[in-house]
Amino acid sequence: MMKLHYAPFSPYARKVRAVAIEAGLGERIELVATMPREAGEAYGRVNPLQRIPALVLEDGEVLYDSPVICEYLDWLNTGRKLFPAPGPARWQALKLQALGDGIMDSSVPRRQESLRPAAQQSPEQLQSYVRQVRQALDALEGMTGGMGEVNIGTIAVACALGYLDARFPDDAWRKGRPKLAAWEQGMAARPSMQQTRPQ
Repeated sequence: MMKLHYAPFSPYARKVRAVAIEAGLGERIELVATMPREAGEAYGRVNPLQRIPALVLEDGEVLYDSPVICEYLDWLNTGRKLFPAPGPARWQALKLQALGDGIMDSSVPRRQESLRPAAQQSPEQLQSYVRQVRQALDALEGMTGGMGEVNIGTIAVACALGYLDARFPDDAWRKGRPKLAAWEQGMAARPSMQQTRPQ
């Protein structure tokens, strides 16, 4: 059985877990709750980057970084692929994944920055994170017409939006983005999203 090191609120780990469920591989993965800072050097021997997630394969090999893990799981997937074959559909899916991951890349450090003492926070950096997310959300509002098929891109976007709901509910990202809000509502009803929702 494979082992996935994850943290319940990590949107990157949620993306991996959702891909595993969509690919029919959920039963082949043991979830190992891991807090890298607390695990210290022991986890550093699993993932030298000290980040979540990391997937330990059955032969002991370790994969890290959610795009790599997700593509590996889709390689094991015997059903409809979540990474389309090379061509326009693949580039669109990867573009969506980049937007979803980009929202995570701005939101996770924003959350960490906001937890620092007020005197140590950088208002300019926080404003930059907010602007990056807002721009990505605005771009997604105009792309919902091409987001009907479940793939690596739509999963990444759904996990990013779920993280915003969990960590920054006061941002009200749905305001002014009715198409994206309606799309997210449908995506959030999928079993893969329901089973991985942060508690």
